[in-house]
Amino acid sequence: MSRYRLHPSPAQEATLLEHCGHARYVWNLAVEQHAHWQPGRTPAPGFAEQCRQLTEARAASPWLTAGSIIVQQQALKDFHQAMANFFGTTHRRPTWRRRGRSEGFRIVAVKPGDVRRLSRKVGQVRIPKVGWVRFRWSRPVGEAKSFRVTRDAAGRWHVAFAIVPVSIATPGTDAAVGVDRGVVVSAALSTSELLTVPALGEAEKKRLVRLQRALARAKPGSKRRAKVKAAVARLRAREGDRRKDWVEQTSTDLARRFDVIGIEDLKVSAMTRAAKGTLEAPGRNVRQKAGLNRGILANGWGRLAARLEDKAPGRVWKVDPRYTSQTCNACKHIARESRENQALFSCVACKHRDHADVNAAKNIRDTAAGHAVAARGGLPLGGPVNREPQRDLLLTG
Repeated sequence: MSRYRLHPSPAQEATLLEHCGHARYVWNLAVEQHAHWQPGRTPAPGFAEQCRQLTEARAASPWLTAGSIIVQQQALKDFHQAMANFFGTTHRRPTWRRRGRSEGFRIVAVKPGDVRRLSRKVGQVRIPKVGWVRFRWSRPVGEAKSFRVTRDAAGRWHVAFAIVPVSIATPGTDAAVGVDRGVVVSAALSTSELLTVPALGEAEKKRLVRLQRALARAKPGSKRRAKVKAAVARLRAREGDRRKDWVEQTSTDLARRFDVIGIEDLKVSAMTRAAKGTLEAPGRNVRQKAGLNRGILANGWGRLAARLEDKAPGRVWKVDPRYTSQTCNACKHIARESRENQALFSCVACKHRDHADVNAAKNIRDTAAGHAVAARGGLPLGGPVNREPQRDLLLTG
């Protein structure tokens, strides 16, 4: 998806909010329908049946009739896809949508004339029931068949066109790199580069703490609470924008410089689940686990891996993360005692010393390079040629 900043007028923003309300209302109705379904009962209504029910609801409700049928039908389509992902065990079950969160809707059947450029930095997109809405033309749009309009917690509007991005061409140098993701160091490369996500500055962090304290003291439903909450959301959005920008620049740089990119096969969603447990079986070290979860999410582990696969398809290899931080890259000796602390790796066997994350990145690189050679054939990337004795040659000798 190619996302652009949308700049609606106040009147257009009011209509966009109505579209978001319609999409959220239809989505929540579908969630409520499927909440009563259990295995063994009659099947829950599918997409076609829900569309027929939507037609009846629009005839009975002037509020829905005033909205766009495309917005409401696509909300059902999104829910149908979310349920398919849930039954395919790739995503969690769809849940309720709240006002102010997950605000947005999708428009399909976009024609070439529905997107046009006004100047070097300004474009327009036609939205049903809204008209022409301006957006910042930061890069070429291309031909899109659909787009999604979203509103974040900071009140900013964006439009994302569904266009398959062009992958970055391989440099053709047979260079390989390993990427070790961490909390203290966001990404350590096997080239000894240490990359860190730019976070909020000290002044911004202090302001965030003051705003959070003011938010805790504010009366629920008051105008002061809404104002403080919006200020907190703007700071959080600034932090998220910096993280996304860092991920985009880092993934583009790696895709341009290296033919083979190795990363650990980590299940980030499972790693960042809460550890509070239940009343019968309460979790342990809940506060420490919550801090670790925040650190993992703040460093963009999952987004970095996803963008690398988007920009360098077929060149990203996910390796088993076990023992990558305990294995010496020089002698391959595995020992937990070799990692003295967070930053230093000192092998107890050969006395090899290196940055702990860089040593792990080198192990990831070697494993990924071996997989890539086995998959495409040819010589290893800078390694020796190890071959088993050939039976036919032994017989002829």
